[in-house]
Amino acid sequence: MRDARTAPVEASLQGLIDLAADLLEAPIAAILGAGAPIGPRAEEANALAPFRDRAIARGDVLVVPDAAIDPQFRAGSAGGGAIRFFAGAPLIDRDGTCLGVLCVADPAPRPPLADRTRRRLARLSDLAVAVLAQGRRTMAQRDAEGFVAATSSALITTDATGRITFANPACETLLGYPAGALAGRDVASIVPLRLRGHHVAGMGALTAGGPPKLSGRSVEVTALRADGGEVPIELSLCAWGEGAAMGVGAVMRDISERRRRNARLLRLAHEDPGTGLPNRVRLSGEIDARLAARRPVGLLTLGVDGLRAVTDGFGSGIGAALLEALVVRLAGRLPPGALLARLGEDELAVLLAATEPPGEADLEAGTEACAEALFAALAEPVTVGHHVLHVGARIGAAQAPRDGADAAELMAAADLALERARHMGPRGYRAFTPAMRDAAKTRRDLQDALLDGLAAGEVALHYQPQIELATGRLRGVEALIRWNHPTRGLLAPAEFLPAIEASTLATRFGQWCLDEACHQAAAWRKAGLPRIGVAVNLFDAQIRAGTLAEVVIQALARHRLPPEILELEVTEMIALADAPATLEPLRRLRALGVGIALDDFGTGYASLSTLKSFPLTKLKIDRGFVRDVLHDAHDATIVKAVLDIGRSLDLIVIAEGIETPEQEAALMGMGCRYAQGYRYGRPVPGDLLGRRLAEPVPAKAFSRSA
Repeated sequence: MRDARTAPVEASLQGLIDLAADLLEAPIAAILGAGAPIGPRAEEANALAPFRDRAIARGDVLVVPDAAIDPQFRAGSAGGGAIRFFAGAPLIDRDGTCLGVLCVADPAPRPPLADRTRRRLARLSDLAVAVLAQGRRTMAQRDAEGFVAATSSALITTDATGRITFANPACETLLGYPAGALAGRDVASIVPLRLRGHHVAGMGALTAGGPPKLSGRSVEVTALRADGGEVPIELSLCAWGEGAAMGVGAVMRDISERRRRNARLLRLAHEDPGTGLPNRVRLSGEIDARLAARRPVGLLTLGVDGLRAVTDGFGSGIGAALLEALVVRLAGRLPPGALLARLGEDELAVLLAATEPPGEADLEAGTEACAEALFAALAEPVTVGHHVLHVGARIGAAQAPRDGADAAELMAAADLALERARHMGPRGYRAFTPAMRDAAKTRRDLQDALLDGLAAGEVALHYQPQIELATGRLRGVEALIRWNHPTRGLLAPAEFLPAIEASTLATRFGQWCLDEACHQAAAWRKAGLPRIGVAVNLFDAQIRAGTLAEVVIQALARHRLPPEILELEVTEMIALADAPATLEPLRRLRALGVGIALDDFGTGYASLSTLKSFPLTKLKIDRGFVRDVLHDAHDATIVKAVLDIGRSLDLIVIAEGIETPEQEAALMGMGCRYAQGYRYGRPVPGDLLGRRLAEPVPAKAFSRSA
């Protein structure tokens, strides 16, 4: 089936073919081209193909009086008879492209054509070329009209006077007009009244011969709808012609959705999506605005204790509900003019305005009073569903311009104060002092030096014996990190561990300690030394990373160690989280045979329920209780209680920090079976410990030695 759009063109071409047939009184006439032939039957078209190709190659009228005697052809069959006579004129457009051949043919030979007949045949071919060109233009115009009608872009044109000459359906829909209602109207009718002066001036300059200022670029403007409403559009203009013959066209696109999306993104950029509170960006802007108005401000940053644990333990829904309840409660305790913001998962901030007239003393007193009110608000439990939840807070405070000249400096000062407050007990509060900034720089320098030291091999593990009291035999070692500083010598952990724990270095150093301890244990085994367990301390960040089980399993496999050789020591703060994210990897490792020890038990807030749910194999009594066990009845009672708890829960209990025979005797009398401390050996490098293990009676190397 032929395309309906080409039917008029084919009809015109068929008329020209008929004229050619009448001109020569030939039984066969056709147009043969790259597409489907017009006129001949299929067998005739096949027979004419060699003549067509020759005419195209010649580029001029080709006449073959008798193909039977023409050396370039052989007579073929066409409709049962041979093609003997052929006359054809190529169809060549103005670009020099040959579109086909207009030809006539006869099974019988004929005399050569007269010049006049040849010219008339050539003229008919020129007319065929013109018909084809007009057909292409018509089809292009129809395609353009179809595209204009179907496109979702709104198109509109005006004349030099500003009268609308054309508007496509998308434009009429965009502006709320019925079909054909825009044509003939003044284009100013779609411009809001407040903008018409600018529009009229622009059109006047354009018709006066000025350059189109908006040509080639897009602008966002507002259009007026038929119902009086307004719609934001993106507008692109172009102009053609000059003076009274000038035309102006515009492409318009509705950007209402883009505006709504941008407004939402702007809101999200300044608002916490979970609570609707201002975020860090908005808070920063508020601080800078108040400081620009020379209004001193106070800033409190709150670290909410327990919020993350609730989310991990009970799910994000309960965590979000708890946060919402806390926000409502805190907002009700704030002084007038204060702004509550959310800075992170478990961190909030309060911006306080200074009193009039402002004074540092008044602002500091107001900041402290606000902190007390916030502590009180968070001290009360929150009921969410069937859960009664408890949270606390640590608060850092700073004020500007004393502690910072702009928002970034003030917020950094408050964060430093909060960091100090986190190392205090419950309800910890610290106000910023310049020394904190110096300490922060010192800590950053220390962290950089630690990284360099790790790369240079200055960081090492030393190993402290853990012995069985009854026999004095070595039962295991604890791997303790040390730093051989190039100028300060061997540093104890207390001098650099806080810098690791307070940064992203914790995960990296934790993985290094784990791998190094496994490497050393494998070296001892390869040397044929007695097989002893190795305990490795975990950083909190290793638990929070969520990859602990995989990291441990890979380390054991890399060094070909059985899981039973390794023990992981966790702090009470890790155990207190009691959340699936914490428990699952530890339970997985415990099921494989890895030991789990609770370090420094009794110094934190771990409860008996924590001991029940945590996959423990060992409790370690903190050295603080052991140190005064002979002189403090309370410490002795605590040690005895921990030993009883361990036996009841079938856990190994080891006492840390034993230094004297009297401490050892007291603990043995209470039923303590395992010990660690200077009495049995200080932490030493792995190679030195290996030499002691290689002694004929290695147990004596650790028993009762200072």
